[in-house]
Order: sequence, then C-alpha cells, then structure tokens
Amino acid sequence: MRYVEVNGVRLSVVGLGTWQFGSKDWGYGADYAQNEAATIVARALDLGVNVIDTAEIYGRNESERIVGRAIFSRRDDVFVATKLLPIMPLASVVERHGRASAQRLGVDTIDLYQVHFPNPVVPITQQMRGMRRLLDAHVIDHVGVSNFTLGRWRAAERALGSPVLSNQVQYSLAVRKPDTDLVPYAASNDRLIIAYSPLAKGLLSGRYDATNLPTDPARANDSLFLPQNVVAVRDLLESVRTVAKNHDATSSQVALAWVVSHPNVIAIPGASSRVQLESNVAAADLQLDDHEIRELTAASDAFHPVRGPVAAAKVIKRRIHR
Repeated sequence: MRYVEVNGVRLSVVGLGTWQFGSKDWGYGADYAQNEAATIVARALDLGVNVIDTAEIYGRNESERIVGRAIFSRRDDVFVATKLLPIMPLASVVERHGRASAQRLGVDTIDLYQVHFPNPVVPITQQMRGMRRLLDAHVIDHVGVSNFTLGRWRAAERALGSPVLSNQVQYSLAVRKPDTDLVPYAASNDRLIIAYSPLAKGLLSGRYDATNLPTDPARANDSLFLPQNVVAVRDLLESVRTVAKNHDATSSQVALAWVVSHPNVIAIPGASSRVQLESNVAAADLQLDDHEIRELTAASDAFHPVRGPVAAAKVIKRRIHR
C-alpha cells in the first residue's frame, strides 16, 4: 500500500467507500450487509487500507453501524470518516448529528467529519460553528466537506478558523471537473481530495455496454449510464485497456491508478466482494509512467458525456415509445 501525508495525517491512497453497506441502492442483499461487509473491512485493514468512509445517509444510518461493528477490535488501524446530511445544519444540529454518528460508529472520536453537500440556505458560519464545537469537545479530529466548489471550501475554512482538511468529490477519468481548481488547490495547500466513484460506478470497468445497462438504482439513475454515454465511452475504455495490457492489470486498476497518481488525491472505491477489494487495493502500487498518464488524460478529454435530467427524460421517453 502507498500512503499520502496531508496536514499531519497519513492516509492510504486507496480507501474503502461504504455506500453499499446496508443500502438497497446497490442491490447487494441482506447477506452482504450482515456478513460480507464486515469481512471486506477486515481484509482491507489487513492489506494496509486505513481510510474507511461512510455517511449517516447510507442505508439510513445502517452503514455507520456496520462499519462500527467491523472496526470495533481494530480501532487504531482505521482513519474513519463519515458525513453529515446537511438538512437545516444549524450549529446545534451539526453538533447533535456528529455525536450520534460517533455513537453509531462506536468511537470516542471521528477522525474526519464531513458536510455531505452544500446547503445554500444555512450560512456556512453556522455549520462550521457546530464543527468547531465538535472539535473542541474532541468528538471529531478533522473537518471535511463534500461536493463543495473551491469558493465554498475556502469559505468553510474562513468560518472554521482552521484547516478544512478535505473535499470529497466525484473524480475519475469519466468525471474531470475537479481538475479545474480543486485538485491543484489541494496539492498546493496541504489539503486532500477524496475521490468518490473513482471508477464512475463501474463504467470504467468496461463491463457495461448499450445492450447491458445496469438496473440497480445507484447506477440506473446516473446519467453516465445513458445509452449514448455507454457508447461514447468506448474510445476511453480502449485507451484504458491498452495501458492495462502493458501492466498485466485490469481496466479498473488502471483507472484507479490514474486517479491516485495526482498529488494529495486518494480514492475510495466500494467493493462488492473481497476479490474486488483486493483488486482495487493492488491499484495503489500500480505505477503509470508520464506517457501513459498523458495518453489516458487525452482520451478522457475526448469523452463528453451527456449529463442532466433533460437528457435522462429524453431517453426514458424513447424507451416508453419503443
């Protein structure tokens, strides 16, 4: 495992995302939540993964409980991160939710507590006041944000009066928006980008095509899986496969290796099994050369997915009238 040190914290460049723990969105079933999830966490820790990311909204709190049970005997091995659902996040609400997450996780202190997405109604000063109370009470060690623009991220830091360690954003060869300013800002200011959906929910694995579209809600409701996007991504996938052959690696490993090749960026892919976890973790030590990174980046630049509800509505309409 390779690690990155940011603001005094040492983190594995490949972590484990746990949206799928206890959530119906992925269609993994009860046995996965009750049994396989805990073995995935244990295997991740054995392999040197120390970042486990969850959120109170995942499975309606169930993911936090599953993670808590899984890390109970190995607390010192884990940098545990969770996220606040910012519905009316007044200072008192932030504080109450942080304490509730810590209780569900079974920890005295949450290593990283993140605002899951911006709330444009409640001032950021209120949200960070709640975070400051949690910091001062040692309920949390670090504050993070998620899905924030650079301007909002910096505003959060000003309101907190100390570093906001991380910004968790969607980032992959298929979704490059963070390259504009977030990734450079993190690299230049001792901050961290946590890349969620670093495999674009499996789109970059190459297992989907226009005749084999996903049916689980987590993917089917994502415009990346519109038929025209699944067709358009083929050239990018071919570039990924070419690099993968050079390393005797999988397409997913190459896509992950590209993400974590950037300074101060870590990735938190999910895993449906221990085998998939082990494959993801192996990507941490896959070294792409400069030429390969440029080739992959160029192929990514040429991929222009259709995004948004309007496009989705058009596709639905076409399917209805077939």
